[in-house]
Amino acid sequence: MFHLIFAAPCLLVIARWLVPLGLPLWGKGALAMLLLLASQFHFWNRLSSGSVFAPEFPRGVVLLLNWAFGAILLLAVLQILVDLGALTAALLHRSMVTIPDGVRFGAAGLAAVLAAIGVANAVRVPPVRDVAVAIPGLPPAFEGYRLLQLTDLHLSRLFPAPWARAVVERANAAGADLIVVTGDFIDGSVAMRRDDVAPLRDLRAPDGVWAIPGNHEYFFDYPAWMRHLAGLGLKMLPNAHTVLARGEGRLVLAGVTDASAPASGEAGPDLAAALAGAPPGAPVVLLDHQPRGAKRAAARGVALQLSGHTHGGMILGLDRLVARGNNGFVSGRYDVGGMILYVGNGTGIWPGFALRLGRPAEMTRFTLHAAPRADEPG
Repeated sequence: MFHLIFAAPCLLVIARWLVPLGLPLWGKGALAMLLLLASQFHFWNRLSSGSVFAPEFPRGVVLLLNWAFGAILLLAVLQILVDLGALTAALLHRSMVTIPDGVRFGAAGLAAVLAAIGVANAVRVPPVRDVAVAIPGLPPAFEGYRLLQLTDLHLSRLFPAPWARAVVERANAAGADLIVVTGDFIDGSVAMRRDDVAPLRDLRAPDGVWAIPGNHEYFFDYPAWMRHLAGLGLKMLPNAHTVLARGEGRLVLAGVTDASAPASGEAGPDLAAALAGAPPGAPVVLLDHQPRGAKRAAARGVALQLSGHTHGGMILGLDRLVARGNNGFVSGRYDVGGMILYVGNGTGIWPGFALRLGRPAEMTRFTLHAAPRADEPG
């Protein structure tokens, strides 16, 4: 299915960009073959590993394939814009308009440059982004509490052990009281990714490192990954919670499994089970990989939900389509029925579409503050 869907932009590029060019037939044929081969990136992934989600090629090859695939997609969009411009000009002048080869080559050059920038943005070690959050009923002992979110690491041939070590070093240097990982740790089996995830063992925070699974953990033997991640010292919260204490103050950190879990025969997200036995009146911070269920969490009195999954939409414009598949939630902060939802853009990104334009990667440091009471001035 992937190779059929992703062939469409390539076919458009061949028909509307390549065929009209003033090149010899053999040149057009060779270019058409290269374009078709690049467009089948996800088919080659499946041949390399058995899964479209885990390209098991050398990192340089994965980078090149992402660039080529992105350039094809961007060129398809630019060619549509060029065609619309030519059509508009033809209607205004009431005569046929020929698109010069120079315009076509210019569009291809721009697509290639934008794809290169997009891949470079996707694979960098992201900066720490600071977000202040007002929590109703936050105990005074938790005023200024700092929580660091990592999400969508997608450790793989594209994000290997050296990248993971750099992320861990930056995360530890952020000085957070608590580190959370909101799913999609990997792309690949435990055997494939054992060395790449090993640096996560060195994540450190005074109140520990807590995590939930994302949908990609279910693609690659979920039970094996849960055991392995726990063995690295990450404390998993699948439909469970922990209570953080500061003197008499309490803060509940809860987590749920991913919405895709039932398709793999695993327990789906169950917020009631996650909050069972939590101290009444204590503010709740919820970890939920996918943001689409935020309204249900708000109805249960959750104060802050941290999610990922969307990668921020990856590209401005494309983010609007991603939002439609996630109940409108795609990037950043939302007020949902009195609850704050934050959707992280992702620390990494899926290696099958590693482009970022206008939606940068991030690790997010939240500083908690008490929200003023209704009878206090804002």
